[in-house]
Amino acid sequence: MLQPRLDPTFSEHSYGFRPGRRVHDAILAAQAYVQSGRKIVVDVDLEKFFDRVNHDILIDRLKKRIDDAGIIRLIRAYLNSGIMSDGVVLERYQGTPQGGPLSPLLANVMLDEVDKVLEKHGHCFARYADDCNVYVRSRKAGERVMALLRRCYAKLQLKVNETKSAVADVNGRKLLGYSFWCDRDEVKRKVAAKPMATFKQRVRQLTRRAGGRSMAEVIERLKPYLLGWKAYYGLAQTPRVWLSLDEWLRHRLRAIQLKHWRRGSTIYRELINLGVAEHVAKRVAGNSRCWWRNSMGDFNRVLTIAYFDKLGVPRLS
Repeated sequence: MLQPRLDPTFSEHSYGFRPGRRVHDAILAAQAYVQSGRKIVVDVDLEKFFDRVNHDILIDRLKKRIDDAGIIRLIRAYLNSGIMSDGVVLERYQGTPQGGPLSPLLANVMLDEVDKVLEKHGHCFARYADDCNVYVRSRKAGERVMALLRRCYAKLQLKVNETKSAVADVNGRKLLGYSFWCDRDEVKRKVAAKPMATFKQRVRQLTRRAGGRSMAEVIERLKPYLLGWKAYYGLAQTPRVWLSLDEWLRHRLRAIQLKHWRRGSTIYRELINLGVAEHVAKRVAGNSRCWWRNSMGDFNRVLTIAYFDKLGVPRLS
């Protein structure tokens, strides 16, 4: 009931938790700002935003938009509802219940005031919930914007996380897991270093050779993670990175298959059944304990890309 009433009043630069808007829209908008020459970013992160929302300030902002006292009382009760911890109800004096459908809407109500200030000053920015990046042409302008944002957030009794916030070159910062790189005169999107490292670590966990799982079970666990990651980061303009990740993933799966066959005699038999030349089968079987090394070279031509496609392994490229 509240969403269609409040959403039209929000800034066009706000992309979080709004119908018809998503993360990719914020990334594309930020990319356009950088392409236009705004290569300094004011990257602001709020410290424990959802836990520190001041109830009185939020209700005051809501009253300016909603003139129904009954709804205001209901939202106040929602905000004041306790937290159940180990069977004990703890009272809440600030913050919004995370995970509830109303909290994201209330967050946009709270932060829309800052959006309007930035719009008034003519700044180019993209905000997704409490993540806000403002794009400017110089560090001096960036420092002015940072000071402005600190004043705005202080007015709302919100605290800026100084360790994660900065005025910096756009190449060294990230937005919602993405960062930007320059290909000649064109600004392009890529996956930031930290989420890329997290992805690789998670894939390593899902494809451990000591897991005692069949290849079908490994792929069954791996598939939803790959599909979800691809859906989120598919906007990245890095085809070579995707190809290298696909190759690395298939390398790990080939090593798992060799580990499952285990003995040299079993490896030889299975390779012959797959139509491999006898001298190749003997060479691979002769190094039966070198799972990682054997999963390269000749074995690539046995368990091919088409083989893993048939097993249902999603491609990132």
